[in-house]
Amino acid sequence: MSHATRAIPNPAFTGTDPSAEAGQTAVGALIETTKPGITRLVSITALVGLLMGAMAGVELSPGRLIFLATVCTIGTALASGGANALNMWLETSRDARMRRTAGRPLPSGRLRTGHVAWFGAVATLLGVLVLALGTGGPAPALVALACAGIYVLVYTPLKPVTAWNTIVGTIPGALPPLIGTAAVSGEPGLGALGEPVGWALFALMTVWQLPHFYAIAWLHREDYERGGFRMLSRNDASGARSAWAILSLSILLIPAMLAPAWVAPDLLGLPYVAIVCVTGVGFVVLCARFFARRDRARARGVFIASIMHLPLVLIAMVAEAAWRTLA
Repeated sequence: MSHATRAIPNPAFTGTDPSAEAGQTAVGALIETTKPGITRLVSITALVGLLMGAMAGVELSPGRLIFLATVCTIGTALASGGANALNMWLETSRDARMRRTAGRPLPSGRLRTGHVAWFGAVATLLGVLVLALGTGGPAPALVALACAGIYVLVYTPLKPVTAWNTIVGTIPGALPPLIGTAAVSGEPGLGALGEPVGWALFALMTVWQLPHFYAIAWLHREDYERGGFRMLSRNDASGARSAWAILSLSILLIPAMLAPAWVAPDLLGLPYVAIVCVTGVGFVVLCARFFARRDRARARGVFIASIMHLPLVLIAMVAEAAWRTLA
């Protein structure tokens, strides 16, 4: 990859001219490479795992719980942000061909590729180190390392090769709750990875990601093709294949979201189950509407609904578990 500082000529880029961004600091541009939205979601799911694991497992003092929550949030954010920066570094030339990504710091020439590569590697390793030293056990750090490794070394290279890349990509997106549950587990060593609530959250996050990303992929299918990425939406202008996958997975999402209640019945009961069923059925209806008439408005509706659905369910989960624990 080139280490040139000038912008890559890019006729697809229709956003602000890079020269207009001259006032943006290098720190701000580096933060942009971490994909803050994704990093925030990953950190939140790790924190949800920690809270659910703490309420389902051994009793911790408030001080210890706050310390571990802080360590997990910081360590997970660093490791995730670093992996995202490395992903941007590897995909610079492909991002430059896509309208939705051409304004990113590397294809727009706001940062050097070498700087982003070093930043990503250091942030990832620092996050793993924070988790290893702060939690006092190897399991959380190993999960974070696995997330980064799969995302950068497996998922990223697969994106231009096969549509199965999205399935592989769910793994690093679904593993972070295990960082949290392992951090508060009473089991030593790798035994901390055996917490049932952590794997229930893994299942929930795995299934949730698929209709969410398939909707994005169909909405931006022409852009992904310009970038050379092989997505499920490739050669699916009618949306038939994407809509079928989205609808099927939205139905599967209901039992996936009920899984935490099955493995932790002392923490989650009727309130959580009712919220999952009501919101889950509502999401299925939106997906069915897209299946019946495949247009951009309905695909966008599925995408927006998926963003709203997940936090609502996670908030309901933690709220009921906390109420039952403290009652």
